[in-house]
Amino acid sequence: MRFTIVFTGLLGVLLDPAFAGYNINIGNNGGGSGQQSVSVNMEHNLANVDNNNGWDSWHMLWDYQTGFAATRVFHKKACIVHRMNKDALPSLPALDVMVKEKKLQGEGPRGPSPKDLMYSINPNKLNNLEQFGKSIVGMCKGIPTYMAEEIQEASLFFYSGNCFSVNVLWIVNISLCGSTEEN
Repeated sequence: MRFTIVFTGLLGVLLDPAFAGYNINIGNNGGGSGQQSVSVNMEHNLANVDNNNGWDSWHMLWDYQTGFAATRVFHKKACIVHRMNKDALPSLPALDVMVKEKKLQGEGPRGPSPKDLMYSINPNKLNNLEQFGKSIVGMCKGIPTYMAEEIQEASLFFYSGNCFSVNVLWIVNISLCGSTEEN
């Protein structure tokens, strides 16, 4: 009986049309490789990206409903929240299509270069995550969480902080710059 319930539950998740997931092999500039898993949930307006690459692993959540994104950087033991730049990120349906196309290609895109975004991390911990929505609360609760603000192009020249790169497939390259207590 227990097996039937578990199997039925798993089957329901696998067949749910609102949820689509893809595993895509990626390479990095250092010659190593990793894998990014992308899950798109149209029903809840969410996209999840898991980057599994040893010490540099991270998890990112784009909440299209609230307009916030969160990145959990495992080696920093921190979560970083920022507003989504809707001019640089594809819509959720477009993301779903892009990921499917990249999955079928089995390699990087043949289209435009990824967008580059840079964010400055505020070193003060956030105490209230509720304002970012329940998905981000679920991902960042119990982990030191910081807010980051996008640095506009004019300010990039003057910024000299330490940055951690989060490259999401062939869509966007995000630099999270600054320090957290756990550095």
